[in-house]
Amino acid sequence: MANGESDVNAFKQAIGEHRAQIGFWQALASPYTCEISAGAGFDWLLIDAEHGPSDVPLVLAQLQAAGAYPVEPVVRLPIGDPVLIKQYLDIGARSLLIPMVEDAAAAAAMVRATRYPPHGIRGVGTAIGRGSRWNRTPGYIHNAADDICLLVQVESRAALAHVDAIARTEGVDGVFIGPSDLAADLGHLGDAAHPEVQEAIEGAIAAIRAAGKPVGMLIADEALARRYLEIGASFVAVGTDVTILARGAEALAARFSRGVQHPDNGGKGSVY
Repeated sequence: MANGESDVNAFKQAIGEHRAQIGFWQALASPYTCEISAGAGFDWLLIDAEHGPSDVPLVLAQLQAAGAYPVEPVVRLPIGDPVLIKQYLDIGARSLLIPMVEDAAAAAAMVRATRYPPHGIRGVGTAIGRGSRWNRTPGYIHNAADDICLLVQVESRAALAHVDAIARTEGVDGVFIGPSDLAADLGHLGDAAHPEVQEAIEGAIAAIRAAGKPVGMLIADEALARRYLEIGASFVAVGTDVTILARGAEALAARFSRGVQHPDNGGKGSVY
């Protein structure tokens, strides 16, 4: 579904040219906060249906809320399920992030799920789909793949072992590195800033860029976000709606509280 006046997926074009795109995470599952965020000046928003409490109707409402703004909504699915991919594409989510992609075969399966036959297995329901504007978009059924942006997430040692092949899979438009799960799998749960984790992340960025694909990340640590952009990351989410609300509310309460200690839950190494 187009945002603003153009049907072209400008986010897909930009990351394909390795132009930096700065994003903001949507985990509150609220169309109201999504619309506020959509007008804030970010290049893309991540609507999180994996860890956030969003389902298909709530994602639809957030896509509609963001639709009037020059920002690209990217939807993270809860799982790489072709049935869910079909539903999200049909409601107008043309940019998708698929979690826990472990190898090239899994990546190729996700590509097929976004393509109509004979190139894939996506079910044809354009007449009742918002993605095609209910068959009002000329040529949608033949050209939909041109503007679909498929991002796959690598977040384990197993995925890192196959990251070159994953990145080189035809139809994969970008590879997203998941610092939190990667840190956990490397034995550093809750410590994405650990040197071993950072070494793995920087190695993955180099490998993905060498394969010619853009790299993405979520990292709320500003110094790390800038570091990833400097070494080649193209699409970086730099914060989340939940964290800004939680930490901002805590800071405000602390300024008016006497003798109340509030934990410092952000700062160096914070992913969210």
